[in-house]
Amino acid sequence: MTPVSVVILTYNAAATIGATLDSLAGLSDDVHVVDSGSVDATLEIVRAKGARIVSHPFENYGKQRNWAIDTLALAHEWQLHLDADERLTPELKIEIATLLAAPVAEEIGGFYIPRLVHFHGRALRHGGMYPIYHMRLFRKGRGRCEDRKYDQHFRADGRTGKLAHPMIDDIRLSLSEWTIRHNRWADAEVDEILEPGGTGVIAPGSGDPVAEKRRARGWYYRAPLFLRAFLLFHYRYFVKLGFLDGKEGLIFYTLQTLWFRFLVDAKLYERMKAEKRK
Repeated sequence: MTPVSVVILTYNAAATIGATLDSLAGLSDDVHVVDSGSVDATLEIVRAKGARIVSHPFENYGKQRNWAIDTLALAHEWQLHLDADERLTPELKIEIATLLAAPVAEEIGGFYIPRLVHFHGRALRHGGMYPIYHMRLFRKGRGRCEDRKYDQHFRADGRTGKLAHPMIDDIRLSLSEWTIRHNRWADAEVDEILEPGGTGVIAPGSGDPVAEKRRARGWYYRAPLFLRAFLLFHYRYFVKLGFLDGKEGLIFYTLQTLWFRFLVDAKLYERMKAEKRK
């Protein structure tokens, strides 16, 4: 087994958690699932796969991740953090096992992993969707998740590297559930826009891929309200060739880029109007 502990967050993830755990087979003997009240078959599947289960109420992604880091008795020096709908490709599993088979230079705190989104069975390789790098593999005591209201990411202290092979983000939620979650995330993003802050936030100019993405988002927020959602959709769907991702891509880019970004602007406009009336 590879000297890596795995932490997975779950909530009603019966559709994907089995594949996530199966993708870890032969990699780790220390797999922890932090569940926040699943009422479907998630926990039965986890028990059948032999992973450890702990329950903890969910407040937000960053707090849940940091609670796991601070609380769980993780056995190994390296930690791999996943969501319940993320799984390792066979190539990534081999890459991690090979990497950690020998001592890693002490100055290296963590590794970024590219994420490949599968939306309702279709890999989204265009539209700027791949590769997007996320810090998910880091040493014990060197990694932390940002404490923000929305769009929380891990950071690692020390030098970092990038792995070559992707993890799969397998989005199988029904469109009803997907839009419910994005409606909730739109509220969280408006909160973050109006009251930015948080602790442990990845600094601009740090070279972190997340910081660079947020720098680009700063240009987006300088564009006119509402119009910018249409401009972003045009850029991702046409300029970045999102149309090559088929019907699933059309659904994804329309909902995730146009509808969601427009919804954020509409909620922001609503909040600003309400503030002016006070």
